[in-house]
Amino acid sequence: MRALALTGIRQAELVDWPEPTIEKDTDVLLKVEMVGICGSDVHYYDTGRIGSLVIEYPHIIGHECAATVKAVGDAVSRVKVGDRVVVDPAMHCGRCDQCKAGRYNTCRNIRFLGNPGESPGCMRERIVMPQESCFPVGDDFSFERAVLCEPLAIGLYAVKQAHLRPDSDVAILGSGPIGRSCLVFARHAVVRACYVTEKIQERIKVAEEAGATWVGNPDKQDVVKEILKRQPAGMDVVFECAGEQQALDQAVEVLKPGGTLMLIGIPRVERVSFVIDTLRRHEITIVNVRRQSKSTQQCIELVASGQVDPDFMITHRFSLEQGEQALQLVSDYRDGVVKALVEI
Repeated sequence: MRALALTGIRQAELVDWPEPTIEKDTDVLLKVEMVGICGSDVHYYDTGRIGSLVIEYPHIIGHECAATVKAVGDAVSRVKVGDRVVVDPAMHCGRCDQCKAGRYNTCRNIRFLGNPGESPGCMRERIVMPQESCFPVGDDFSFERAVLCEPLAIGLYAVKQAHLRPDSDVAILGSGPIGRSCLVFARHAVVRACYVTEKIQERIKVAEEAGATWVGNPDKQDVVKEILKRQPAGMDVVFECAGEQQALDQAVEVLKPGGTLMLIGIPRVERVSFVIDTLRRHEITIVNVRRQSKSTQQCIELVASGQVDPDFMITHRFSLEQGEQALQLVSDYRDGVVKALVEI
């Protein structure tokens, strides 16, 4: 079957890849319909690694996935042939202490689509997933919306972990797909105010249209000063979605004493730092967000009911043959890209 493989630093090409087969009676064979390009895909494309995860070429990336069920194992009851599904890319073991505690996103034996040493990604025509990773949706649920449920679920999980109140004032630093997902669900939680920072002009406009209280560009203005001018007491919660040291510093500066810093962005460096004096004196709580946990079904229901509309995220569409072009576009932040989708 056809697949898009990374073959070197900033190199990708179409290759012939072995067909997957059902091996367990709980396996589901899926025809991949649509794949979204994520920032982590671009990390692998640009550098060949994320932290300790180092790829060996050729390597198939991709984890944001919508598909159609083609065949099922004998014990599968969750889906049937012909179903449209949202794919949760994480495959947990169900046996370790983390799984038994309900922390499937920190499973000791987790496998994740597109992660080196764990599983080839979904940028290929067919994949096999455990039935627990397959969430059926109606025939009127577009594949585009189905793909977006994966990044949206991360935003939903982050907002749930932040324990927002209706009178919360929040900031979101970085307005890519994950930052935008946090904005969607922060507004859905009816927070009092939501400030956003972003460097790309087209993304600034989309954030404004999505309901941000204020949007600023850290390359052109002192965003800390501007936020505190409008909210002198500071923010209750900051969602750091850029994965950059500058944004981490800004987050600590705009948080009020007792505030919470949600770390969601993935830095390209191995170490980041904080001004410990401010962090300690203000008793700032830091919460790391690892993907999402038990939020996919809720996300699907919110989208299906019309309470959340994710379509504003989609800016570019490509075919599988144009996969390398899509990766280059997202990597270079060209043409106002927010979310690029690849139709398989």
